[in-house]
Amino acid sequence: MTITSLVTHSGGFHADELLSSVVLTHLFPQAELSRTRDRSILASAAHKIIYDVGGMYSAEEQIFDHHQRPNPLREDGQPFSSFGLIWAHYGRAYLAALDVPAEEVEAIHTSFDTKFVLPIDLLDNGAMDPSVAGPPSILTLPALLGSLKPVFDDPSPTADDDAFKAALPIARCFIEAAINNLAAKARAQNLVLSAIAQAGSSPILELPMGMPYRSAMDKAGADHMLFVVNPRGSDWTLNGIKLSNDTFEQRADLPVAWAGLTDEALEAACGVKGAKFCHNARFIAVANSREAILQMAQLAVEAL
Repeated sequence: MTITSLVTHSGGFHADELLSSVVLTHLFPQAELSRTRDRSILASAAHKIIYDVGGMYSAEEQIFDHHQRPNPLREDGQPFSSFGLIWAHYGRAYLAALDVPAEEVEAIHTSFDTKFVLPIDLLDNGAMDPSVAGPPSILTLPALLGSLKPVFDDPSPTADDDAFKAALPIARCFIEAAINNLAAKARAQNLVLSAIAQAGSSPILELPMGMPYRSAMDKAGADHMLFVVNPRGSDWTLNGIKLSNDTFEQRADLPVAWAGLTDEALEAACGVKGAKFCHNARFIAVANSREAILQMAQLAVEAL
């Protein structure tokens, strides 16, 4: 039967049912989204999907709540929120609806679940303390989405529903951007692997454009590579390679003598005509041609 009704709870909202709504409203755009605690509306029916409310988790009855006891758990024992449950059951169809290539759906489904969905589940269930993020905890996605709730003394009787509707397209942007980035990384991997093979034993990786390269570099075991060059607009860039995505520390820094210099001063320091800029932190440099940037890359290697 066609899904014509999406039902979640009324009142204040949280990231889990808001993000669940992003997935479900995309898959079932003609369905009416209701926010209620009316028991008659929360009754299971073939045309309904009920989530973050309903007192049970039953995929057969299309009810995806997680507040009851016992609460639904992942295979590793970590708790689901409604978002995790909806993603587990509808995430693959959602990715297909976003035109993710069929051969990439499973990998991206898993990656998005690990990197995006699981933290929402843990925070919503109190299985992770927001303080683990330190001072940036107020900038986590649940906190940012929560900041879109109405203020406590908003007199409007529809304040919660109005805020939910306003927050929905914002939440959609975050999900779609994250998935687009994962899909882009999948597209980039073959290009980067080919470039690594072409570079051979060289410590310099040349790419045809700026693109995600870290996962392909790890997959290829290209630990010998120190710098990446690629065109950017009419210029070319030279970048250091971070030791991991969790640090700014690099395999190798650009020469100290280049730090913070531009144009003629940088040309004089490195001896390369066309050198334009080197960041003071020595993680990126810019030149006006491929020839110039490759010269700078070779000099950076020799300076180590």
